[in-house]
Amino acid sequence: MAYKIKLEIFEGPLELLLHLIKKNEVDIYDIPIAKITEQYLEYLEMMKTLNLDIAGEFLLMAATLVHIKSRMLLPVSEEAAEETEEGKDPRLELIRKLLEYQKYKEAAGQLDSRQILGRDIFRRGDLLMDSMGDEGGLVNMSIFELLDSLKTIIEKAPKTISFDVSLEKITITDKINFIMEVLGRGKSVTFFSLFPENSTRHEIIVTFLAMLELAKMRMMRVFQSEDGVIRLYIPQTEAI
Repeated sequence: MAYKIKLEIFEGPLELLLHLIKKNEVDIYDIPIAKITEQYLEYLEMMKTLNLDIAGEFLLMAATLVHIKSRMLLPVSEEAAEETEEGKDPRLELIRKLLEYQKYKEAAGQLDSRQILGRDIFRRGDLLMDSMGDEGGLVNMSIFELLDSLKTIIEKAPKTISFDVSLEKITITDKINFIMEVLGRGKSVTFFSLFPENSTRHEIIVTFLAMLELAKMRMMRVFQSEDGVIRLYIPQTEAI
């Protein structure tokens, strides 16, 4: 796929690690580095498949995780553990960075919530219609949570190769127009409803990239309700 998209809504490698820690329900002070490293590399592979422009910091973190993993596999004698730096847990520096980032993120979230109080617009019986921060159109979820949902869709896609040439001609622009047309018919649509069961892998990826592009341009919001359902909607700016 020649199209390459660069998104400002990527929070960075530390955000991805926190997402994996939360997803796996593990202690941040005792990270299962082998498991987390494997999953981290899977996310990078998916991002490459989507032709997303991955910043160098993601690759640097991947190298760091692999290095920590290799160090933890090396045996350390009791004497070395007591007398040298070799006895220290190689995860300590990473844990420190994660805790510092988490603290900063929580503080930023509190400041942002104060600003939201003065700018949010609610409609009776509708979704929250204009709550957004610096993440573009992602209201209350991260790009990595969206990637989890995308992975579920791709896994259910037909494994056989389709020879329907017309499907392979679908472009990002085509899907942007399609999504905006669908959103124009009603208040919101669910994330999964935009991916029919017979969608090819190519069509799924193009649709997802179109969604990200719309979110980046703030022409669309992505919101996850309390029951876990992800919805897309066009923001409303007019006064009540």
